[in-house]
Amino acid sequence: MFTEILNPTGNLFITWLVALIPVAVLLFMLVVLRWSAWLATLIGSLITLALGLWVWKMPLDLGLKAYAYGSLTGIWYVDWITFWGVMLFNTMVITGAFDKLRRWLLAHGTADVRVQTILFAWAFGALLEGLVGFGYPWAFVAPILIALGIPDLDAIRVAAIANNAPVSYGALGAPIITLAAVTGYPLLALSGTISKIVAVLALLPPWVLLYLVSGRKGMWSAWPLAVVGSLGYIAGQLPVGLFLGPYLPDVIGSIVCFICVLILIRFWQPAEVLGYGGVPVSGAAAVEGHGLAGKEIWQGWMPILVLVVVVIAWTGPWSDLPKISGLKLSVETSSSITPGATITAAFNWTPFVAGTAILVSWIISALLLRVNGSQLSEAWTKTWSQMWGACLVGIFIFGLAYVFNFSGMAGSLAEGFSKIGPAFIVVAPILGFIGVALSGSNTSTNAMFGKFQALVGQVLGFPPLLLPAVNSVGAEIGKPVAPQTASVGVSTSRFVRSEGEVIRHNFGWTLVMGAWLIIIAVVYYLFFPSVGQL
Repeated sequence: MFTEILNPTGNLFITWLVALIPVAVLLFMLVVLRWSAWLATLIGSLITLALGLWVWKMPLDLGLKAYAYGSLTGIWYVDWITFWGVMLFNTMVITGAFDKLRRWLLAHGTADVRVQTILFAWAFGALLEGLVGFGYPWAFVAPILIALGIPDLDAIRVAAIANNAPVSYGALGAPIITLAAVTGYPLLALSGTISKIVAVLALLPPWVLLYLVSGRKGMWSAWPLAVVGSLGYIAGQLPVGLFLGPYLPDVIGSIVCFICVLILIRFWQPAEVLGYGGVPVSGAAAVEGHGLAGKEIWQGWMPILVLVVVVIAWTGPWSDLPKISGLKLSVETSSSITPGATITAAFNWTPFVAGTAILVSWIISALLLRVNGSQLSEAWTKTWSQMWGACLVGIFIFGLAYVFNFSGMAGSLAEGFSKIGPAFIVVAPILGFIGVALSGSNTSTNAMFGKFQALVGQVLGFPPLLLPAVNSVGAEIGKPVAPQTASVGVSTSRFVRSEGEVIRHNFGWTLVMGAWLIIIAVVYYLFFPSVGQL
């Protein structure tokens, strides 16, 4: 064990600047040079390792172990989940199950653009985020909205703004799993704190979405949609995040929201049917039927139902499967910020984590869908083509984050930022916003800034979970202007390789959502600090 050095240069401001180098270089490579994320994170992680060895005097053998344990954590706790989540989704697409689901969803909306927006952009988008993430909600929701008469650029913006609230629980909770790994805080406790913040955040987006597609008058005349849309999602998301963990809040929240909205429109519909821009629509009050038999509807919904049942049974508090450990590796250092405390870089191989549950869900679904050899090969090839870069990012960004924390760099950075004092509660969500807007990943943002936020919280005496949770939710807000997310999101539209235009179109409303989050963070800090307690 070695003892971290808090101020290795002898000048805290210079030390603070040097500690920022890995972050600045990584963002420069991603944003200015537009390098691939896997290459940028590889180089950034090597720079971080070099600074830790040279400036912070981290022993080489311990530093390499910290890097390796971080990389293993990225592989097993993030890549293993996201790969099989994408594999399940691609299998649905290739077998036609996704198209059946899409047709069923479309048939249950009315011709009113406001109903369609809440059903497809808000509820169905949250489902896609919860299952896959990585920009897919934009890519699959935007074409549906375009087909319903919303102009391309506006449809992408609607899909992007709707994608704000669900992001922390995207890809079956990968960002929160990452946050727990780098901070050392309990996964369920972090999930619960983030759920409480997201529950308040989710009150606003449905109103924004109604305004974007129908204007102020259209928004107010359809206020029950906004109320039921937000409260329906919260009713599913909040208890699952509090009591079951981060894997399924989006999935359950989206399903509950969808059911609630469908029930609402059976008993209430807007007095006037509006199209995009608030223009009255004459004629039919409902869209064309889906034309599906009961068996086909079952095929569309079955993989999602299998996923929900298996993951809940597998990872719920009643299950001991995720607690089974096959291998534990760790190195420790004495903390430079908290006397007597240790900073640990560890890898705990638990073979029956959520990723394995998703693998089992995929196997069951593939058998029930009767996937043949050629479909299996196509799904595997497509998933690998989409995911190999993201998997490398998981390896390198976790190696970077572990070394950043273990070497003492995070402690030095936290010491510098702590001089801001309690006003840091305003800065915390902005850092999350900037991190994801530039790197494109909530998971990467939590890996980079999660421990740092926790350390600042310790120095300033904040409730321990509050700043890391605000960091994660701040990263949700920045997704509509994240270049990586935009590049995936526009892949099914005419704005391929024109992400800049999309980002500019999204930016203003993203700032509105960011201001709303800052208000929430300040209110929780001043009046409800127990939300962030362990």
